[in-house]
Amino acid sequence: MNKIPKIAFASLAFNLIFSAYHIVMGVITFSWWLFTLGIYYFILGTVRFVVICVKKREHILTRITGWMLIALSLPLVGTVILSLVRDRGQKFHMIVMIAIATYAFTKITLATIKLIKSRHSKSPKTVTLRNISFADAFVSIFSLQRSMLVSFEGMTQDGILIMNALTGAGVCIIVFLLGLNLVKKKKFLFKTLDK
Repeated sequence: MNKIPKIAFASLAFNLIFSAYHIVMGVITFSWWLFTLGIYYFILGTVRFVVICVKKREHILTRITGWMLIALSLPLVGTVILSLVRDRGQKFHMIVMIAIATYAFTKITLATIKLIKSRHSKSPKTVTLRNISFADAFVSIFSLQRSMLVSFEGMTQDGILIMNALTGAGVCIIVFLLGLNLVKKKKFLFKTLDK
């Protein structure tokens, strides 16, 4: 087995464990947000694995991934609305919040580094993986914000609601545009392919 499948399997295993944690916690705590987040991470992790492993028809896979991100952005809107009404975020201890923040900021940092290193790449696989990384990272940042606002004092319920609504809407739009970027293969957010 060559190097890429080993990395792909390790990444898939991590994503499955991470998504399973969210799904189980969502069921235990009756949190639609955690449950949906787990499903979201499961789909992204599985698609990332497929993109890494597939060697042929990368252009077709890029477009399929784009449509998948567009499709994921739509139920994400409903989940954000539902979380604003019923599930405003889970309160955690400061040490847990620091660990969650470290994880979320590591994701966005790694996605940004990938963007900078591969900004001139014309590889469909590279562009697709980059967009998946950003879709994953932005949802993690939103999830972090939701937990931080209820874990630390200093903000009113109305302020929390407004912040979550604005950030949630922004994340949904970004995920939609990341998908549209792959489907159209034009310069919406990043420099991508030329036919």
